[in-house]
Amino acid sequence: MLGYKWKRARLSLKHKRNKDEFELKQEQINDLKQLEDSGYIDLYFGDESHFGLTPNVPYAWQLKEKPLLLPAAKGKFLNAVGLMSGKNDLFFQVLESTFNTDKIIDFMNSFVEQINKKTVVILDNSPIHKSNKFMAKIQEWKEKDVLIFFLPPYSPELNLIEILWRRIKYNWIPLDAYLCFQNLKERLSFVLNNFGTKYDIIF
Repeated sequence: MLGYKWKRARLSLKHKRNKDEFELKQEQINDLKQLEDSGYIDLYFGDESHFGLTPNVPYAWQLKEKPLLLPAAKGKFLNAVGLMSGKNDLFFQVLESTFNTDKIIDFMNSFVEQINKKTVVILDNSPIHKSNKFMAKIQEWKEKDVLIFFLPPYSPELNLIEILWRRIKYNWIPLDAYLCFQNLKERLSFVLNNFGTKYDIIF
C-alpha cells in the first residue's frame, strides 16, 4: 500500500565497505560460479553461525486460552560451521562451544581430505580466518587443490551460506525447538543433515 511493504528490517554494513573492492570481488565470484557450472571447479561458501535458546522469530499462531510460553533461558548455545555449495552440498560441524582458529583449521583439514577436484572456498574476514595459524595453512591446502578466496570487508551479501543460516533460523527450525536445549540440538541436526534433500535453496 502506497509503496510500503510489511517486512523484517535488516541490518546493513553497506556504508562501511569499499564499493570498488566489493564490485571487483563480486565479478570474480561470478567468474568462479561460471567455472563451477562448467565443471572445472567446485565452489563452496563458508561461515560460522550461532544458535541459542532465544528464537529469531518470536511470533507464532497461538490459542488465546493457551499461549505458547518459551523458557527465558540463556547460557547454552550451539555454534555451527559450514561449507555450502550452490548445488546444496553441505559440509558442516556443530559444537557446544565456540570455534577458535585451531578448531577451524581441523574442520578445514577434514574438508580438504574429502575433495575430489580443484575447489575454491570463499570466506569472510573473521579473525579466526585471518589469524597467523590459519594463513600459514593456506599454501598447504592449495597444494591439495583447495584455494581460499577472501571476501572484502563488510560484504555478507556475497556469501551465499548466509542465506542458509537465515533459512534455518527464520523458516526451518520450528518454534517448539526453543522449548529446551535438547530440542534445539535435535532440530538443528535434522535440518543440517537433511539439507539438499528435505531442505534446499534455489540460487
